[in-house]
Amino acid sequence: MSERLFGIHGAALELRSQRMGLLTSNIANAATPGYKARDIDFASALAARTNGAATDQALAANTLYRIPTMDAADGNTVELANEQLAFAENAVAYSATLSFVQSKVDSVKRALKGE
Repeated sequence: MSERLFGIHGAALELRSQRMGLLTSNIANAATPGYKARDIDFASALAARTNGAATDQALAANTLYRIPTMDAADGNTVELANEQLAFAENAVAYSATLSFVQSKVDSVKRALKGE
């Protein structure tokens, strides 16, 4: 029902939330030796999700390790500036998606009230 009600925005909100957690993990581990930064290919994950894949399947198939611009001596692949930029962009997109979902909820509430 949520897919019919929220359309692509419900799936996008789920995926953006998962991506936020992954980017947060990358930032938190910026100083951890050997940590390998990961990210989600959002467009591919969303396409998989809208084509019927479960959220977990879409994420698993589209989570990739980042390739660093410069190798770190300790094997860590987190580039803090890139992670912060990706986090900020995802946060803005999450907020916009949440606004679409909230608008849809408000429309349904008005319809149920007969307004």
